[in-house]
Amino acid sequence: MTDSSPRKLIIAIDGPAGAGKSTIASRLARKLGYVNLESGAMYRALALRAIEWDASFDDEAALLKLAEDSSITLDRTIGGNRVLVNKKDVSARIRERDVSEAASRVSVHPKVREWMVARQREMGIGGGVVMEGRDIGTKVFPDADLKIFLDADPVIREQRRLDQQRVKGAPAEAMAAELRERDHRDRTRAASPLVAAEDAVVLDSTHLSEDEVLERIEKLVEQRLAARR
Repeated sequence: MTDSSPRKLIIAIDGPAGAGKSTIASRLARKLGYVNLESGAMYRALALRAIEWDASFDDEAALLKLAEDSSITLDRTIGGNRVLVNKKDVSARIRERDVSEAASRVSVHPKVREWMVARQREMGIGGGVVMEGRDIGTKVFPDADLKIFLDADPVIREQRRLDQQRVKGAPAEAMAAELRERDHRDRTRAASPLVAAEDAVVLDSTHLSEDEVLERIEKLVEQRLAARR
């Protein structure tokens, strides 16, 4: 007997750092009973490998070989994703500032991105996923059922990122400079630059709470599901 229920949606959430993608994607996935796939966590995992192996962030061939020789797994749990590299839990380590900065640098290489995109497609091709990143709607899943581009005023994004890192003692000026530099790299890189897909719904979260952003996206999800019934 075949399953006649419709395939679950593929939802892509893109946007710059500090826009709230990770939090919104995680909450939305839990509410829908979907899987939350963090593309950024995979780049962070590779960046950590590069740090551990003292590989140059500018050496595309070396980074690609590291990726091919690594097992990067997102272990989905109720509380979110555990990130495993060669079966070692690196979930906390990859959130630290040096890895965040390195991830932005390793992600600019076209061949590295091609390898990552292939892995990400394998993870989400069956639907029932909320995947967030910077090129999900344009490159990873250009045919996603729903594409969101979540943005916010740069000053607000800087403050949000500072609030997230404050407990680690990150200097405000350094954090703001890193965010601006990352924005520049993401938007100007040759391979899959950060840009809203033509058919994406652009949401500005500058003056919205997390709950308000989530509510708006949930309505969009309901519309997509209703259109398929």
